[in-house]
Amino acid sequence: MTSLMKIVAHPLWLVGFRPFFALACLAGLSLPLWWVLVYTGAVPPAPTFVGPLQWHAHEMFYGFGWAALGGFLLTASKNWVGVRGWHGGALILLAAAWVFDRIAMSLGAGWPPELFWLAHGLFQAAIVAMLLWTLFVQRVRENNSDNYFFWIILPLFLPAKFLIVQGDYFALGWSMTLALFRVAFLIMLERTQVQFMRGAFKVDILRNPHLDLAIKWLAVILVFGQLLPAILTGTLEFVLALLLLGRFVGWYPRKAFTRLDIGIMYLGYLAIVTQLLINAIGQFVDLPWVGSVSAHVFTVGVMGLILPAMIVRISKGHTGRNVVFERADKLVLWIMLGGFVARVVAPQFYPAGYTMWLHLASVCWLVAFGLLLWRYLPFLLTPRVDGKAN
Repeated sequence: MTSLMKIVAHPLWLVGFRPFFALACLAGLSLPLWWVLVYTGAVPPAPTFVGPLQWHAHEMFYGFGWAALGGFLLTASKNWVGVRGWHGGALILLAAAWVFDRIAMSLGAGWPPELFWLAHGLFQAAIVAMLLWTLFVQRVRENNSDNYFFWIILPLFLPAKFLIVQGDYFALGWSMTLALFRVAFLIMLERTQVQFMRGAFKVDILRNPHLDLAIKWLAVILVFGQLLPAILTGTLEFVLALLLLGRFVGWYPRKAFTRLDIGIMYLGYLAIVTQLLINAIGQFVDLPWVGSVSAHVFTVGVMGLILPAMIVRISKGHTGRNVVFERADKLVLWIMLGGFVARVVAPQFYPAGYTMWLHLASVCWLVAFGLLLWRYLPFLLTPRVDGKAN
């Protein structure tokens, strides 16, 4: 009993970002590389319940993506509503469910269907329920909070996750998942960039309530874009991109780009705009892109640029350290930028080297997230340096 209590009380389980940022780094360094090795035939595909492409899409969104997003939301939501938040045994069980899901997705071909679907759904259902329970404390108070958007999007991740592993509905599950992540990132950027720009440059970025609300509702509608007529989806994507660009002008981009740690977030914002425009154009004409450009502008350009910077900020700030991007932190961001160029941009100019670009991009992720894990795992495993409880 004493040993169990020591495990539960370990600093790793004090707050959500600690275990899940560690898991996100492990997923980020391994999943892209493993996919490239499978894609190029260097290693045989694992005995999965689904096809290799479905596995790749699922694991990048629900393995890597939800480890990072889950760590952020478990930490941020408790601060938004002023509660202790999930910790201890609850986080241990949640992390175990995430690992269970990874094992099932990679090795579950021969499992009984009931066991596979239990593993597939347990983590997602649990973290959604835990986050909604935390947000329920607020109950949409009179402070004009937009947390109700999470009440809309978080439950929708459950059917999207199910659909992405169904062969006939893969495209619907993939498009829903990307769009749900888009809503989450838009909310996160709205909230964090206000603080970052005020702290760094003493300026207040444009926050027009009507514009912000229109952006979020359009993003929610586009969760179902695959079910709408192509001309309507393309029009809505184009309108959302224009609204985001209009707001971007009022976010002092010239100042932001003078600092890599803030500018990288703006590049992620612009990647959202770019993905919307690419998808909007694709609703009307087929362009000769090399590779799945729309998908990877989002996964590599949005998730791959924003999430490492957020891992650095939160891992330092929420362990009582000064949020300063040191040389190694900036190196991580430059490597991820290099990975974006290799995965998305370079193949358009030299398609004959496509396999080479894939390998280079996966190595960028391996090195960047390996460096993050090496630097920040000691922070995640030890108490706050300022003596605060969590």
